[in-house]
Formats: sequence, C-alpha cells, structure tokens
Amino acid sequence: MNPMITQPKRQLFQNALRWVVPVATILAFAAWMYISPEGALGKLDAVGYAVCHRIDARSFHIGERQLPLCARCTGEFYAAGFALIFQIFVSGKRNKLPSRGIIAVLVLFFLAFGIDGSNSYLYLLKQTSPGRLDQIPNLYIPNNILRLFTGSGMGIALAAVLYPIVNQTLWREQDDRPSLDWKPFGILLALIAVINTLVLLDSPIILYPIAYLSALGTLSLLVIVFAILWIIIMREDNTFTSARQLILPFAAGLTLSLLMILSIDLFRLQFTGTWSGFPGLG
Repeated sequence: MNPMITQPKRQLFQNALRWVVPVATILAFAAWMYISPEGALGKLDAVGYAVCHRIDARSFHIGERQLPLCARCTGEFYAAGFALIFQIFVSGKRNKLPSRGIIAVLVLFFLAFGIDGSNSYLYLLKQTSPGRLDQIPNLYIPNNILRLFTGSGMGIALAAVLYPIVNQTLWREQDDRPSLDWKPFGILLALIAVINTLVLLDSPIILYPIAYLSALGTLSLLVIVFAILWIIIMREDNTFTSARQLILPFAAGLTLSLLMILSIDLFRLQFTGTWSGFPGLG
C-alpha cells in the first residue's frame, strides 16, 4: 500500500476521533446519570453495583445508608485509587516494577486477599445452604475488619503493578527506575493503615470521602485499563510527551468504562430487580 495514501487516511481518521470520542463520552455519561439511582451516593452505587455483590451485612454504613461497595471492595478500590495518586506525586514517570522485596510483600497481600476471600465465601455458602458444607471447616469467622485490610492490601498491590506498566506504555522518554522504593512504600502502607483505622471508627466525616474514593478508584482502574487498550489498538504506545496528549485516549477509556458499567448494571438490575445486594444473600 502506498504510504502517501495511507498517511492522509490515518490523519483523517484521527481527526474524526477527536470529535467522535468526546461526543461518545458525553452521551455515555448522560446515560449513566439517567439510569443510575438518584443522589450523589446513588451514582456511586451504580459504579459499585457493576463490580461488587453489595451485600448489606458485609458493608460499612453511614447511619443506615450502605456504602457503594462492600468492606473488601471498599478497601481494595479506595487503596488502589489512593496508591495511584500517591505514585503520581512520588514516582512520576518511573517505569520499572518495584524491587523483589517489595514484590514479595505484594504477593503476601495477594495471598491474604485470596485466603480471606475464600474463607469468607465459604462462610457465606454455609449461611445460604445450611447443612451442605458443614464438613468443610472455616479457618476463622470472617469480619469486615479483615475484609477492609486484606482488600486494601490487594488495592496497593494492583496499583503498584499497574502504575509502572502504564508508564511503560505511555511515554516516549522512559525513566528506568523502580516505581516504588522502600521508603515511599513504607509511607504508603502507613497512610493506608491510618485511613483503615479511621474507617473503622464509623465516622461520617471519614466514610463519605471513602465512599467517593472507593467508587472513583473503581472507575479509575477501568478507565486506565481501557485507555491503555485503546492506545495499543491505535498503535500510539510510547508516543506521548505530556499529560495533555492523554486527554483523547483517556476520554475513550472513560467512555468504554461507562458503557461496561451500564451494561452490567442493566443486566444485574433486570436479573435481581434491586440496586442492593443479591437477594437471599446476607
């Protein structure tokens, strides 16, 4: 194929995307605002509804009002969002995975998440199907404290691995240093531990921001994944030199994320008839 012909076509296609993607983003956002429940927390519920079981007994509450995600997902996604923001300020464009020692800690977080989640799921099955699984012992009685801490550990692990991968994909000039060293990693762990402790106080002053951060953390992870996928498909990886150039791919990521959330929300709502947790589970 003649490159002199291909290049103008590609340029025309990219110019069209600069108009199509923002319009699609606005339409997807408008549809999400229309379909999701009323109120600010209702909009956040619609995000959590797409990724979380939202069982009331396994969630934190502001008074009688359930948070958008269960305790485990609250910990996971608020910590992931917080850790991503933390790395933006601390790590910049560093694109290497953390050291083996930090990776080992992250693996422990992953294992703790898996063990506590499996134990909690077994406990739920015993509650909903009494007598059938009594021969399988639980390691311990699950609780929201463990769900919060193991979830936040998993969120830190997700962010610590995702952040350098994003930098490897985006930037033309690479900063070949580990994205997290021991000192900032320790500070991050300490901050998350303090926030978790404050969450357990059940104060609305803490729980309202956590509700927003957890839902927006969920959305942010989806946007990042879809934006990176968009960049790879468009063959624009390692071409960016400034954050301003990322507006279009991240708008595309936001559009795809909202469409996915809407699709799951509508399917689950049709299936269960409620924005709350799955009926019969508690």
